[in-house]
Amino acid sequence: MSEGKAKFAMIGLGVMGENLALNVERNGFPIAVWNRRAEAVDAFVNGRGAGKNVVGAHSPAELAAAMERPRRIMMLVKAGEAVDWTIDQMKPHLDKGDVLIDGGNSWYEDTKRRDAALTEEGLHFVGSGVSGGEEGALWGPSLMPGGKKEAYEIVREIFEAVAAKTEDGACVTHCGPDGAGHFVKMIHNGIEYGDMQLIAEAYDIMRNGLGLGAQEMADIFNEWNEGELNSFLIEVTAKVLSVKDDETGNPLVDMILDTAGQKGTGRWTSQVGLDLGVPIPTMNSAIEARFISRDKAERVAASKEIEGPTAKYTGDKKELIDAIRAALYASKITSYAQGMNLIREGSNVNKWGIDLGELSRIWKGGCIIRAQFLDKIKQAYLARPDLPNLLVDPYFKSWVSASQAKWRTAVTTAQTLGVPTLAMSASLAYFDSYRAANLPANLTQAQRDYFGAHTYERVDKPGAPAVHTNWQAKAGH
Repeated sequence: MSEGKAKFAMIGLGVMGENLALNVERNGFPIAVWNRRAEAVDAFVNGRGAGKNVVGAHSPAELAAAMERPRRIMMLVKAGEAVDWTIDQMKPHLDKGDVLIDGGNSWYEDTKRRDAALTEEGLHFVGSGVSGGEEGALWGPSLMPGGKKEAYEIVREIFEAVAAKTEDGACVTHCGPDGAGHFVKMIHNGIEYGDMQLIAEAYDIMRNGLGLGAQEMADIFNEWNEGELNSFLIEVTAKVLSVKDDETGNPLVDMILDTAGQKGTGRWTSQVGLDLGVPIPTMNSAIEARFISRDKAERVAASKEIEGPTAKYTGDKKELIDAIRAALYASKITSYAQGMNLIREGSNVNKWGIDLGELSRIWKGGCIIRAQFLDKIKQAYLARPDLPNLLVDPYFKSWVSASQAKWRTAVTTAQTLGVPTLAMSASLAYFDSYRAANLPANLTQAQRDYFGAHTYERVDKPGAPAVHTNWQAKAGH
């Protein structure tokens, strides 16, 4: 190692890049930075990086020259073409054994492609999920690196230093080869979408079903955060609901247009679920809810033409609030069950060997979906690594079974009142489908055989070859 050289480098000085660079430096690793815009480098070095072990580079060659070997260079740039462009800029200045790290939300198949190409040139590539937002990047994110194990070992010391810490250690683990890290981060984001939508639906039942005000709901979410629902997103929700608008004095949340955006990883999760044949209705519903929210003008017009229920809730307010709490937690369990099953199937198909218990551990701190019940998930997979579904784990099975009456009350009450609960209803339907020994798919298969000769298997002849029936002849037509 060369004296005075940077031990790590950051390419991309947006807020995430700057914060993570400061995190690295604060933990004792001198860092070099480069950005396509030279003025961004100068502003950082002379601003937030002033007086710190930060070296500003104005070209890829300068960046490479400022670093000790093997070089460890992280890119926090926009997913897609920008990543390939940055790799192409850096490659001529790297030596065999150097490590390039993509810390953005890249499509995992792109990560697999980049890993294979760079391996042929003697370079290492790590595709790493980074969760926690701006604060997480600065003070400790959850990191989900994928790539060759030898590549991870080169960056491990720094990753473990900058990651969030819990009683279980640093919130980082080697997820698996090539695209495993970005695949895990993608599903993490899908789970995050589901979590947010479920919370929004709980809020909506209380707002439009019970007529509660923002501060009343803030107090309820604060109370829920003291129990099994304890999580970053519940905490954030309580804080958001308590903020007043400076201009009007109204709750600020009431002044926000009800249209939600997305950056793509949630949609990718739905696409991958379809590709791998894994049911993830809660996450799918969360994506669809955001799509519906974007049609604001159309919804406003429809609200003037289509009448909904006029019924008002006349039952016990506290009982319904308790039912909503139970429905939120049960739906959350169901959503995580779907996400974990999707990760496992992706791991099996790609031969990644992802440890679901380890993911639960590293998600306990730093990341957006961090929650108290992740420890229960970790314990479930430690006790039974081949657990087919979280819903059959003793703890989760017991909790959901005991709470399903309240879950049903919350969902049916919302439907009676005309309050949409896409994700909560989908979670309950998934639960009922999963626990059903018999589904109506026998009729579906009969229909398929009728019009397409797709054949079917007989229940009284397990393992026998599939058969076809001439349904029209038998029906007398």
